[in-house]
Amino acid sequence: QVQLVESGGGLVQAGGSLRLSCEASVSIRSINTMGWYRQAPGNKRELVAAVTSGGPTNYADSVKGRFTIFRDNAKNTVYLQMNSLKPGDTAAYYCNARGYYNGGYYYSQDYWGQGTQVTVSS
Repeated sequence: QVQLVESGGGLVQAGGSLRLSCEASVSIRSINTMGWYRQAPGNKRELVAAVTSGGPTNYADSVKGRFTIFRDNAKNTVYLQMNSLKPGDTAAYYCNARGYYNGGYYYSQDYWGQGTQVTVSS
């Protein structure tokens, strides 16, 4: 029901910046929470940043002050602006949508994008 398409990953040097985009197939106003997760080889998938439909955001401690999540409702897109990147930020980044309202029903499951690779060289 909800499809998510990420873009914007790539290779960047330490200290550089990247902006990830996640376009949803539905109005993101109807999605409770949208977020970005990441998973490095051998590690569990972890939350990077999330934003609710009402606007509040939360961030992993490791990215506070460097990453910003924001949404453009008109484009049904959520962005993750990543500055001051570190080699430790290297991972596959996944867009997530949690909680979808449609036609009077609430679907509580998670929806995931296919992932985009971010590689930060030292």
